Amino acid sequence: MTGLPAVSLSRIFIVSGPGGVGKGTIVSALVERDPRLWLSRSWTTREQRPGERDTAYVFTDHATFERHIEEGGFLEWTSFLGNYYGTPRPDVTSQRDVVLEIEVDGARQVKSVHPEAVLIFVLPPSREEQQRRLRGRGDPEDKVDQRLQKALDEEPVGLAIANHVVVNDDLERTVDEMMEIIRQHRSAD
Repeated sequence: MTGLPAVSLSRIFIVSGPGGVGKGTIVSALVERDPRLWLSRSWTTREQRPGERDTAYVFTDHATFERHIEEGGFLEWTSFLGNYYGTPRPDVTSQRDVVLEIEVDGARQVKSVHPEAVLIFVLPPSREEQQRRLRGRGDPEDKVDQRLQKALDEEPVGLAIANHVVVNDDLERTVDEMMEIIRQHRSAD
């Protein structure tokens, strides 16, 4: 689903993991703490959940998304549960580092084009906690079951390609750990 030429970016930090691990909450905290990080907001064709922030995604329809695919407008994209999800090609003119909050398939695509990208794979503390989080964000029961099954398929792939693995059992500690990972990669340059 990629095959497009690489984009010239500063550093790329990918935060990935199965649904319900807290990627969005973690990434929001990272960007709030570090002004040198720029979040690339993903597009989706799924319906906005009740109470979900308007800025969580660029919510769009299938036809618009497919046109953007044809125009080469995505760094990566995938189809999941009948909807598209994709990361637009960043138009970043500053020297800020790019943070991508994406699913495992997207992370694999980005790593194939940008092997220097740093993939931080996030795991839930337990399957039960992941299930609780999915229900708590308003996912219908059939989607919860599908996301839990997908997590079983995604985790071995994510673990195999990850540069770092973090368990999100305490948000503050998780964000601190990820900030340290980012700092270490920056200081290695």
